[in-house]
Amino acid sequence: MDLPDVQSRTIQGQFMLTRVGVKGVKKPIQVVRPGRSVPLVLTIDAFVDLPSNLRGVHMSRNIESINEVLDIAVRDEIHSIEDLGAHMAEDLLGRHEYATRAEVFFEGDYFRERESPSGTPTLENYRLLASAFAQRGGGTSRMIGAEVIGMNACPCGMETTRKLTEERLGFTPPDLWLTHNQRNIARLYVEVPQRVVVEADDLIDILEGAESSPTRQILKRKDEAEVILNAHLNPKFVEDIVRDILGTFMQRFPDMPDSVYVIAQSESEESIHKHNAFAERRTTLGELRSGRSATNACPCELI
Repeated sequence: MDLPDVQSRTIQGQFMLTRVGVKGVKKPIQVVRPGRSVPLVLTIDAFVDLPSNLRGVHMSRNIESINEVLDIAVRDEIHSIEDLGAHMAEDLLGRHEYATRAEVFFEGDYFRERESPSGTPTLENYRLLASAFAQRGGGTSRMIGAEVIGMNACPCGMETTRKLTEERLGFTPPDLWLTHNQRNIARLYVEVPQRVVVEADDLIDILEGAESSPTRQILKRKDEAEVILNAHLNPKFVEDIVRDILGTFMQRFPDMPDSVYVIAQSESEESIHKHNAFAERRTTLGELRSGRSATNACPCELI
């Protein structure tokens, strides 16, 4: 049967669209890293742009691209999800001859063996993030990222409750004092140049170390007290966390090129407000090393 190709019909006087495609496609994969194989269930978004004279994209091509690129990658072994995204974005451009750019986004749950403060083994959940952006005739950019949930203790609340206690109760509290706690969500995204390896575990360690204290799935009463005490000994604003993320990343990766783009974010879910606190820096390593303000645009529109 000769079916109509409605998407390819031309239209006049309309607008181009920057992202058209599919969201929320779930696929299981195995990522092969040195000495281990890591299972992931990826949630995949895949887009191309659409010129103003075409009514729609062929959505099925995006699903075909995801399936076929994954089939090839599984056969040859997947070594990084950012490389997988780059292959998929390039394949999308080949299938959509009218598109000038393609973008792919990955999210996946990732588990690591950790310990509670008392040494109890626990399996902790983190989020891995990746994106790839392919420009027709302009190459492909890749980013890898991670998201960590931890705990924050507010330094402002600590100082003000200490002062209020002096005035109201008539004694000087110790340096370690009362404050409100926050669940903190820290994220780090890094552009990955060709032939450069960035381990997700390193990003997770940087993020977890920047928060007031890590949190764990299994905490007995003494463990809970240890987490609370550790957080109060290390109170931080969201701004402090972003700066610590960036500083530690620069120390951990001193040989990364100046052109590498990074995004650091910290969001605290407030316990005494109905809103959240948020801080972010988008910049290149060159700008960070020189102390300049952020001026360059992100090569991958990850978020």
